[in-house]
Amino acid sequence: MTALPTEVVDYQPDEPTLYTFGGVEPVAMIRPGQILRTYTEDCFGGSVLSVDDLPSKVCEAFNPVTGPFHVQGAEPGDTLALHLISLTPARDRAMSATFPHFGALTATHTTAMLHPPLEERVWQYDIDRPAGVVRYRARRSQFTVELPLDPMLGTVGVAPANGEVRQSIVPDAHGGNLDVPELRAGTTLYLGVNVPGALFSLGDGHARQGHGEVCGVGVECAMRVVLVADVIRGVWTPWPRIETNSRLLSIGAARPLEDAYRISQLDLVHWVTDLTGLDVLDAYQLVSQAGQAAPGNVCDPLYTMHAAIPTSVLRGATAYGGVHRRLRQHAGAAG
Repeated sequence: MTALPTEVVDYQPDEPTLYTFGGVEPVAMIRPGQILRTYTEDCFGGSVLSVDDLPSKVCEAFNPVTGPFHVQGAEPGDTLALHLISLTPARDRAMSATFPHFGALTATHTTAMLHPPLEERVWQYDIDRPAGVVRYRARRSQFTVELPLDPMLGTVGVAPANGEVRQSIVPDAHGGNLDVPELRAGTTLYLGVNVPGALFSLGDGHARQGHGEVCGVGVECAMRVVLVADVIRGVWTPWPRIETNSRLLSIGAARPLEDAYRISQLDLVHWVTDLTGLDVLDAYQLVSQAGQAAPGNVCDPLYTMHAAIPTSVLRGATAYGGVHRRLRQHAGAAG
């Protein structure tokens, strides 16, 4: 493998204006191995500044993403690897909310209920980076508690196939609004490439988020992002996948939630089969007994689930020829 370049591409958007995957010209071109340093607004586009700013009143749209970025050499049928080097909240506050028709525990147009819509309410969290915490404060009492700061990106994806344009809030096989907390610094996301250059975009920074994003909103914050991209040529990835230092994760998106669960489990079984050479049913049995699962979000137009397996049970099998380890070392060497 030839040495990767260590130059830094610095792209700082003027304002959050992109709300789709596909159908947009790239804002910058990067070569595999180059470090990308960029910024993304929160899901409110920076418009919710206090608990008095109701998103329905101050936001024109939701879930802006930064990009798209063209990765040199990426072609349909390849896999794009995005290794997150660092995620740093760009402000000392973050916002969250409940919405009348959004979230897992409220009525929607497809989940019809007699009860009235939930109240729209906003919470402000203080971010204390030196202490590594976010501070929750109840709106109707004096209750407060500190929660661990755990920055993640809720939305990362590539342009869909066949010229399709998808809203940034919709997760699917191209990525999008995955809301998987494991998408944090130190992990590598794998996405199948559908168009020349991949055209990936990212956004929806969260200071932290629980599994399922039950109310529909994480601890939303603007984020400074540093990552490195690479292209795995001639290898297709059908659904988004994540590799950490100790686990492999497959992500499925669908409604109902059980179909998202099935997609993620099926992809993980096939991934384990490819990595280990096991028969499909042997891999199915191994995933059944050693696997883990959790929802990403249960609120978007499509829900997300991930299926995971510890790499320790794969007896030395290496995903994508060791790209995760190589990009981690490259990022460390680049400082």
